[in-house]
Amino acid sequence: MTEPGGKILLLEHELETANAIADRLAARGLYVEIVTEVDPVLDGDIDDDVEVVLCDIDMPGISWDAVLEILTERQLEISAIMLSSHGAAVDVLAALRLGFSDFFLKPIDDWEALEASVIRCRRQSALRRENAAYRRKLEGTNTELRGTVQVLEQDQQAGRVVQMRMLPESPMVMEDYVFSHSVIPSLYLSGDYTDYFRVGEKHAVFVIADVSGHGSSSAFVTVLLKNLFARKRSDYMHRNDRTILEPVDMFARANRDLLELGIGKFSTLVMGVIDLEENTLRYSIAGHLPLPVLVTNSGAEYLPGEGTAVGIMEDAEYEEHCVALPEQFMLALFTDGILEILPPDNLVDKEKYFLDVFSQSCESPEQVVFRLGLDQVSSA
Repeated sequence: MTEPGGKILLLEHELETANAIADRLAARGLYVEIVTEVDPVLDGDIDDDVEVVLCDIDMPGISWDAVLEILTERQLEISAIMLSSHGAAVDVLAALRLGFSDFFLKPIDDWEALEASVIRCRRQSALRRENAAYRRKLEGTNTELRGTVQVLEQDQQAGRVVQMRMLPESPMVMEDYVFSHSVIPSLYLSGDYTDYFRVGEKHAVFVIADVSGHGSSSAFVTVLLKNLFARKRSDYMHRNDRTILEPVDMFARANRDLLELGIGKFSTLVMGVIDLEENTLRYSIAGHLPLPVLVTNSGAEYLPGEGTAVGIMEDAEYEEHCVALPEQFMLALFTDGILEILPPDNLVDKEKYFLDVFSQSCESPEQVVFRLGLDQVSSA
């Protein structure tokens, strides 16, 4: 028994044939609408619930190209069966060319074959409509997604502009020391952060951080770190709180703040405090690679230090190191993105190559940028 529902549209000018077909299909539970005039069809007057169209190719005054074009424009996804009183090959070829699903000669002598063809066409129409509905839904979803992505990109670009404005002035002169930075900006938000500033009359503080991951959450952590250092600098000026001059204490506070944030982010850090009068450097390292590079007349060397990145474990411990600074030197710090563009394949060779670059007469930050090829690296 055929599943009920839907409608069969029969375009047939011979009423006797039309009634015979309608009665036969009605016995299978199908509703057949007979149309003997072609004008309503050519005017696009076709109900949405029509599942199959049976068309008499010999029906006068009709263009089947026009009928199929109307069906396509209406997006009805209807399968069609052609009927003809002639068995000429040209009629069969016309049916195939026009995209009909089947072809039957009149008078119908194989009713079971016609019924089976109609049932098959109903299923084809149902499948086409499901696919068309899914395609429209998918297109709508893609349109909505493109709009959402565009908004996110705009937000990210705006956030990146704000992030870049968080960076300090470059270069910045403090007594005999010159601080500068070079940034290869990502197209969107990143987890890289650096800052340097004066604290009181005799100290300069610098920090570099590399937050895990990318995107908004990582960028948010850079804002948190910026706020932490700005707040403790203010505490020094207004409350005589010396935490900003203690790298280990600052790391402990950053570690606590990140854990309390609870977003699964951690950050490597290097923080240094320079005594502008004594020319000494106190610094701490929290899991940061590459290590800071100290370049002097004697060559280039990594400053030693280790420690756990902040935001990983509550009982993390950090150590402070102190070095006397020579009259002339350059201290270079990088985030781990630099390791990705160095030629060697493994980390050990990369670190050796990195140090060799600084040993080759790198007397200024500009020379470092040139020798490392950073001036040829595009935004990522």
